[in-house]
Amino acid sequence: MTQPFELPHFYMPYPARLNPHLEEARIHSTQWAREMGMLEGSGIWEQSDLEAHDYGLLCAYTHPDCDGPALSLITDWYVWVFFFDDHFLDMFKRTQDRAAGKAHLDRLPLFMPLDPAADVPEPENPVEAGLKDLWQRTVPSMSVDWRRRFSVATEHLLNESMWELSNINEGRIANPVEYIEMRRKVGGAPWSAGLVEYATAEVPASVALSRPLRVLMETFSDAVHLRNDLFSYQREVEDEGENSNGVLVLETFFGCTTQEAAETVNDVLTSRLHQFEHTALTEVPALALEHGLTPAEVAAVAAYTKGLQDWQSGGHEWHLRSSRYMNKGARSESPWQALASGRGTFAADIGALLASAAQDRLRNYRHQPFRKVGPSRIPDLYMPFELRLSPHLDGCRSRLADWCRAMGILQEGVWDEDKLRACDLALCSAGLDPDATPEALDLSARWLAWGTYGDDYYPLVYGHRRDLAAARLTTARLSACMPLDGEEPVVPVNAMERGLLDLWASTTARMTREQRRAVKASVDVMTESWVWELSNQLQNRVPDPVDYLEMRRRTFGSDLTLSLCRMGYGPAVPPEVYGSGPVRSLENAAFDYACLLNDVFSYQKEIEYEGEIHNAILVVQNFFGCDYPQALGVVQDLMTQRMQQFEHVAAHELPVLYDDLALNAEARAAMHGYVTDLQNWMAGILNWHRCVDRYKAEWLARRAHGFLPDRPPALPALTLR
Repeated sequence: MTQPFELPHFYMPYPARLNPHLEEARIHSTQWAREMGMLEGSGIWEQSDLEAHDYGLLCAYTHPDCDGPALSLITDWYVWVFFFDDHFLDMFKRTQDRAAGKAHLDRLPLFMPLDPAADVPEPENPVEAGLKDLWQRTVPSMSVDWRRRFSVATEHLLNESMWELSNINEGRIANPVEYIEMRRKVGGAPWSAGLVEYATAEVPASVALSRPLRVLMETFSDAVHLRNDLFSYQREVEDEGENSNGVLVLETFFGCTTQEAAETVNDVLTSRLHQFEHTALTEVPALALEHGLTPAEVAAVAAYTKGLQDWQSGGHEWHLRSSRYMNKGARSESPWQALASGRGTFAADIGALLASAAQDRLRNYRHQPFRKVGPSRIPDLYMPFELRLSPHLDGCRSRLADWCRAMGILQEGVWDEDKLRACDLALCSAGLDPDATPEALDLSARWLAWGTYGDDYYPLVYGHRRDLAAARLTTARLSACMPLDGEEPVVPVNAMERGLLDLWASTTARMTREQRRAVKASVDVMTESWVWELSNQLQNRVPDPVDYLEMRRRTFGSDLTLSLCRMGYGPAVPPEVYGSGPVRSLENAAFDYACLLNDVFSYQKEIEYEGEIHNAILVVQNFFGCDYPQALGVVQDLMTQRMQQFEHVAAHELPVLYDDLALNAEARAAMHGYVTDLQNWMAGILNWHRCVDRYKAEWLARRAHGFLPDRPPALPALTLR
């Protein structure tokens, strides 16, 4: 069969190594698969299928340093997960039997109790039998924290198969952002990262969920999945009728040829590997210092990071060899082996590959700030929701100005009366929550003013002084302005601290402890993301596209918005609804639309007047090497698809979710209100951007010669509790 495209030239900076216990793992996994009922008689595999796929070779390449028993157990896990995938395909995807597929998936978490001594059901099929056996053999040697994280990753891997099945039923191809997010769950790489911990070392629980380790796992996941998409395109798209493949997603989004889409997928894959390396070399060491990790904990993080690198190179080598994938024309010999042996062509190729990678990496640091770009170009943006404005707008405007003066926001050299008027954040609140009481509208506008001021303050003050340490201290002090039960707040020394203390008291007075924790965590996420932006700014580093979009939600205050919005519905909506895939997909689509909208309107302000690098249009220009109009077109298309995804989830996925969870009428009504809130939020933000002076060329030109403060307000030392 003719291949649909020529495989691209992959960036692979780490040589693959082979575990010496390969044969032991092969023999054991074959025997184990037969005992679990996965071979003859299963209707899915024969022994010849298992031998041809050679999961022992996969695990021997991806876990080169573990001992024989550990390699055999890990290989059994991979036999199980690939059997699950093929079994689900044959039983439910091909038949498009969603109800039976859900019933099958609902039983599987029962076989993963946190307490390994807990009773579990009797297995009814090879998938259940295999999971029960593997869980009981694995978890006794791992901590409860690891068990919890690994079980969640496994459930995501299983449950998001329903997302794939729903897309197949609808004939729907995901947009690129949606695809990356969902592929992480259904593709299994976060699950693989958990097995890397088993093979190397558990990461400390205190940092397991931190940004640096999250980014290591996510970049690892994206690279693994995109590489798999390139090798499996022919089998998945042409043979199985699959539409969850990155090549197909980009082919559809850009309207380009399959070969062009494959090359673009490889570019994103390379960028994700560069992001992995950047994080490992810059953010992980800082994390160890900030959290005071012990030498043993630092060694564990290092071993885990190296384990992820080994998986990348080993997984690539296996794809080159496995009969499961399209690899015609791929090299039968590793270029690293050729380089070691001195055979010329391969060695030259490696040299050219590394030189090209260095150029790609340097591209992210070559942006010339403050270049003239002219007025922002505003295309015809898709907005299907009607704008409504609060009747309390005028009163809110005057009260917000009084509050900003009282907090000192207009006295620090960052904002003045003119800038406050140009922002008109009361207008934004009036569109976001048109039915709010005057008191609620005032509180909303104050949060917007405080967040917008802080977002302006960090780059203007700390970026101007190149003072990352002071920014980190400010961030820590802001967190201390939100005391939980029994804690004493800091004594405020500047406008941000006074404003946050006031907002915290007003917002959380009637909240439960858990609600206060949620609000505090969401503010912390936002302020910490401002430090991430500042760090990139000081390095003059244009972010990786995927990392940018995900961090943009945080810098935009998305978590805070969700936290405050959800609390308006109290206990009417069960937590599992908010934690479900469809609701998270709905929320992320809404926030991406708003973030990209802001980037469209603020392009001139940020690029020409502020020397900013955190703008989606610039990120697209940098990644694809295209001009402003072309990049704007890509961003506009992505905005449209994110909005259409929001509409799709609301119309098609949420009703199914409500039925699956058997929600009562009160919960369904509350969720209808929640969806309406998000619709108002997007319509209100678009109206605000269109109306305010903050992004208009005339106002920007007039303000171009504003002054910078000589130094930030005094910051006393913070005593951490």
